[in-house]
Amino acid sequence: MKPYIQAENLSKRWGELLLFEDISFTVFEGQKVALIAKNGTGKSTLLDLLAGKETPDNGLITLTNDIKTGYFEQIPHLNPNNTVIEEIFEAENEQLKTIKAFELAVAHNNQEEITAISSKMDELNAWTFEVEIKQILTQLKISFLEQKVSELSGGQKKRLALAKILIDKPDLLILDEPTNHLDLEMIEWLEDYLDKTKATLLMVTHDRYFLDRVCNEILEMEDNQIYRYLGNYSYFLEKREERIEMQQASVAKAKNLLRTEIEWMRRMPQARSHKAKYRINAFYDLQNKASHNFRENKVDIGIQSARLGKKIVELENVSKSYPGVRLIENFSYKFQRFEKVGIIGKNGTGKSTFLNVISNSITPDSGKVDIGETIKYGYYRQDGISFNPKEKVIEAVQKIAEFIQFEDGTKMSATQMLTRFLFPPETQYNFIEKLSGGEQRRLYLCTVLMQNPNFLILDEPTNDLDIMTLNVLEDYLKAFGGCVVIVSHDRFFMDKIVDHLFVFEGEGKIIDFPGNYTIYRNKLEEEQERVKIKEKARQEGKSVAHVNKSIADKKKLSFSEKREFEQLEKEIPELENQALELEKLLNTGNLPHDKLYEKALELDKIKTLLDEKEFRWLELSELG
Repeated sequence: MKPYIQAENLSKRWGELLLFEDISFTVFEGQKVALIAKNGTGKSTLLDLLAGKETPDNGLITLTNDIKTGYFEQIPHLNPNNTVIEEIFEAENEQLKTIKAFELAVAHNNQEEITAISSKMDELNAWTFEVEIKQILTQLKISFLEQKVSELSGGQKKRLALAKILIDKPDLLILDEPTNHLDLEMIEWLEDYLDKTKATLLMVTHDRYFLDRVCNEILEMEDNQIYRYLGNYSYFLEKREERIEMQQASVAKAKNLLRTEIEWMRRMPQARSHKAKYRINAFYDLQNKASHNFRENKVDIGIQSARLGKKIVELENVSKSYPGVRLIENFSYKFQRFEKVGIIGKNGTGKSTFLNVISNSITPDSGKVDIGETIKYGYYRQDGISFNPKEKVIEAVQKIAEFIQFEDGTKMSATQMLTRFLFPPETQYNFIEKLSGGEQRRLYLCTVLMQNPNFLILDEPTNDLDIMTLNVLEDYLKAFGGCVVIVSHDRFFMDKIVDHLFVFEGEGKIIDFPGNYTIYRNKLEEEQERVKIKEKARQEGKSVAHVNKSIADKKKLSFSEKREFEQLEKEIPELENQALELEKLLNTGNLPHDKLYEKALELDKIKTLLDEKEFRWLELSELG
């Protein structure tokens, strides 16, 4: 395999902070590599070095000649004066230039130009590329082509930057958190796109499903070393655990040997000159090895939650709209103790508005939101970080409380609390502006949780958090003694935490689905398959409920098969009606959890039976 990019003995400091030192690795042609490391260890800085945006303090980066690199940054750099279409076609690529000229000619209805450019489109085989470009723009919901870049939201800019890089078709794709600000549908499309692309890939992501399905190699940066794992995320977890166990065993062995060596080194000073120099050097190496601590630093969160009364939050016929947009329509629901709800839906369907309604941040147009007297919200907002950058880390926490109460009744000082959140004493007096994006989010999470909430609202909590922090946050949420409502595009995170989903389908419609995201996605695929079956029957001039041909004309059917066919025609519409009634009942929001679960199982059985009978109906209809 040809090496595309090589890093040799790279070192980088940010002021007094050492990010990494003497790290080396190579990315070869065709590989799809993920870089994993804790927040604050310089992942984004490392990508900047590899993309040529920054220079290392020491070390060498070698990029193979004649390969084109595309770099997707967390904060994209776009020309604010360009329109979206100008930004997309800015790359130095003859096909793109020709397609841009063609699109502009079409936009201005210049028939002479269209004719002239069409021949060049043929010559460059650009028509297929144009179709691919339109697919990328459609999937990333980029339809605002004449809008100025300066007028776009942060999320729109990120999607535009991603589209621009994919359209440019680089040989080496470097992606820094590409799934942030994408909805679930876009993530699944990008997952499939990157899985099929022939481009070499190096990316940083915390989306574990995405990482597992796209990458075939993982580089872990820890303790100024690079560990290489030739496999996906599942393989990485297994082998990483083996590595840590081996290192711990090695440390234990070194400690036993060290006891003997210490006695040897403590002998009379006058005898020191007779000691072998190699053994003295080996002693210091052994001492260093024995003192190494391979136990993971983890964010250990056990903050006490306020007492939860019988009444939680109750919504009755709640509606909310904005001019031209209906977000919530006549929605009713009673939250129950300890439940954990995930919220999914396309961008702009009202997810964040719903969070603001249930937290009493905004008032619904109609309906009632009744909040229990004991409810104490903890609201982690997507854009909620509002620290003073010139403030010190410890000061931000002490503003909330000097001491924090824990579940077991013990207290902890703000300093101890920050240490638990992986802010050691030496960093607690640093200014917040020196923290990485992920570290600032971890600090923000700390300030939300330490306010002792019993109803947690988390709006995209996983953005910019490293995988290690996510694992511990998941453990905390599973054991949390209150209610949790989560909006997240992280499917792995949702699958581990939530009991059921509120699915925002648009036009104010909200479905209460009993299960996690993967269960929902599987059901959706089953529904799509069922629609295909019905569409096939319709195109063939057949109907499940009515058949144009008389059963008597079906010469290939046996007598028993004709009877079965007639019976299926009666049973299928009945089952469809039963499924419809159950779906309506589940969507009312009035069922207690035990009944909700019971009816969901009943609906699942009916739909499975319906699938079987429709497949059988198709088989028999083919014989006719």
